[in-house]
Amino acid sequence: MSDVTVTVVGGGLAGCECALCLADSGVGVRLYEMRPSTMTPAHRGGGLAELVCSNSLKSTRVDSAAGLLKAELDMLGCHLLAYARQCAVPAGGALAVDRDAFSRRVEEELAVRANVEIVREEVRELPEDGPVVIAAGPLCSKPLIDAIMPLVGNRSLSFFDAAAPIVDAASLNRDILFAQSRYDDGKTSDYLNAPMDRQQYDAFVDALVGAERVILRDFERRELFQACQPVEEVARTGHDALRFGALKPVGIVDPRTGRRPWAVVQLRAENRDMSAYNLVGFQTNLTFPEQRRVFGMIPGLEGAEFFRYGVMHRNTFIDAPRALDESFALRSNRRIRFAGQITGTEGYVEAMATGLMAALNTLSDLTRGPLETLPATGALGSLMRYASDPDTLDYQPMHANFGLVPPISPSGLASGRKLGKRERYQAYSDRALEELRQWLQRNPLPFGRGA
Repeated sequence: MSDVTVTVVGGGLAGCECALCLADSGVGVRLYEMRPSTMTPAHRGGGLAELVCSNSLKSTRVDSAAGLLKAELDMLGCHLLAYARQCAVPAGGALAVDRDAFSRRVEEELAVRANVEIVREEVRELPEDGPVVIAAGPLCSKPLIDAIMPLVGNRSLSFFDAAAPIVDAASLNRDILFAQSRYDDGKTSDYLNAPMDRQQYDAFVDALVGAERVILRDFERRELFQACQPVEEVARTGHDALRFGALKPVGIVDPRTGRRPWAVVQLRAENRDMSAYNLVGFQTNLTFPEQRRVFGMIPGLEGAEFFRYGVMHRNTFIDAPRALDESFALRSNRRIRFAGQITGTEGYVEAMATGLMAALNTLSDLTRGPLETLPATGALGSLMRYASDPDTLDYQPMHANFGLVPPISPSGLASGRKLGKRERYQAYSDRALEELRQWLQRNPLPFGRGA
């Protein structure tokens, strides 16, 4: 297929994974990225595969949906997930990466593939022929949105997303902050912790709720992606909401007192040098001066210097259940396929996954015809089914979760008994990985582990 060139629009996680998979299958790729000449409200630079919000790729536990998705992508030969592990920073039971190192790694891999052409310009109109994968992300430019809308029934949706601030490690007060992971066993102290007593917590929440915001409006819950709600919006739902959420002190002991704090703010390393930390769960819509003032009330952050302030922005996604089939191709034109967050599938690893599947389905269209649909029991298969099912109403951004997979009844288990939550999730994972193994036997991969 060396005479075929696939146009991939967008150099984020989905577009880069798609390009690498296609290239390793012998297909030519023309990868478009508009940055740095045309920037977005959230990106910092022009690097490919830049992580915009958190640097965490979530849990690695296979009895979680996030961990199961990673296990599935390992079986499917995902490139970017392997690079992420090579650029990992300490994050307890999660996979987190050094953003800059990860972006450089992806760019290096694309650069050594002779059949990948990287074009640094904005796509304002779609090619009239040849396979196309639109992986422009939820921050694609208005001209591209205008070109896409007629293809998807002139219907787009939107929600507000937010990113957390990043602070200079050298500006943190280590006399107050202490290194510890939840239920620390002395081996995985991957987070810095800022303990709060009740008085400090009460004052912080009051200041947070009353602080000046950039976007001056009271948001409805459906407007905010639930996994990235601004910390001040969470605080507005109840005075103790943060103490039972991002600031929960469970599993943490302050070494100065020997007791559990009333609340605790955790900071996660941004890079391997640990010269920068992000405030976990502190996505925000506060103005920059207010971030300095209010977040400076956190014990240990009184003199914190910000490498990057938190920001909030509007994301655009298409009404995928009405526009796309099970392979994320346009129902009206299978030549054009979508991948990544523009489809409403939310999350870094989910973007990698849909980019990989866009490559697999495009390759299959070019050779043997439509690819067999992924099993709906898996994290990825169930997510793609949800996003392409016309019966999905009030479509909102969704990440992989066990609420999307078919349940397992006690009668379907060897023990015949009702399972606890963790046992049930493990059973979901076992079933999903076995069905994916069977799927791979019927659908051998043209790249990666299955090549």
